Amino acid sequence: MSDNVIVYHGEQLARYHFGAEHPFGPKRHDAFVERLHQSGLDSQVTRGEPATAGREAIERFHTREYVDEVEAASKSGRGMLDPDTPAVKGIYDAAATVVGTGLAALDQLMAGNYPRAFIPIAGLHHAYRDRAAGFCVFNDCGVLIETLREVYGIRRIAYVDIDAHHGDGVFYSFEYDPEVFIVDVHEDGRYLYPGSGFSQETGKGEAAGTKLNIPMPMQADDEQFLAIWPEAENFLEQKRPEVILLQCGADSLKGDPITHLHYSEASHAHVTRRLCHLADKTSEGRLLALGGGGYNLDNLATAWTAVVKAMIDFTGDEAARRTVIS
Repeated sequence: MSDNVIVYHGEQLARYHFGAEHPFGPKRHDAFVERLHQSGLDSQVTRGEPATAGREAIERFHTREYVDEVEAASKSGRGMLDPDTPAVKGIYDAAATVVGTGLAALDQLMAGNYPRAFIPIAGLHHAYRDRAAGFCVFNDCGVLIETLREVYGIRRIAYVDIDAHHGDGVFYSFEYDPEVFIVDVHEDGRYLYPGSGFSQETGKGEAAGTKLNIPMPMQADDEQFLAIWPEAENFLEQKRPEVILLQCGADSLKGDPITHLHYSEASHAHVTRRLCHLADKTSEGRLLALGGGGYNLDNLATAWTAVVKAMIDFTGDEAARRTVIS
């Protein structure tokens, strides 16, 4: 068993979904867990149990009025939180568990118990401070960033997002923050929801130059991804973050039903290895990976297992020199 990686999964976490007919359906969590077991990697990591966040933690990012709205909608189970996000019964507790599990993982990293952690049902990067968006009820990424600030006194935070969709709820919430360094590699917003994340968007005010958006053309593959990655890595290395968050959405793999990129799991493995290397240099090894999107079950199981394997296999400079997963 690796003493370096903790992976969170469990029935509580699996409850975050919107029903069998919705793209964010009930089988995503179990598809990953089954693949983790089939690969034998479950015996090489520590299993972390899901946890549920209280309102105080959720409201580090979200407004009280919005949290009230979600709580009320969750009890009725009727209506829509946004055009893509049904107000299913119990969604408040499910979303609070996504947030709480991220906070539990963050506790482990900050205590020095594990340098790396992975959570499959996480990375809900579209929700804004005052509203739901794009299958995302509470923005666990935003709560984690605010918690690093308020609880741990961490200032320099890197948020890296390789989901096919631009992480707009994170980007625009911290667009004016000069110490949240964002790298977001996504399908060009001219072709895909949420229609944002253009290369000229680099942060505003004092934060100008602290964000890097890299829109990718439809059908971009591993070769094209690996060609742009050094720019992203150089950007991050110059910023010297104290903690790194990775949103590793699997909807950027070829064959996803709602996106148009053509990566394989090799891109996800490569980014994970390189971020492990950077984290060892600048962040005391601290890397928290969040599953994000992915609506082809085989793809998400493959990509997320590759992320976990890359974390397990990383052994410093030797691992950092590898470019693709075998």
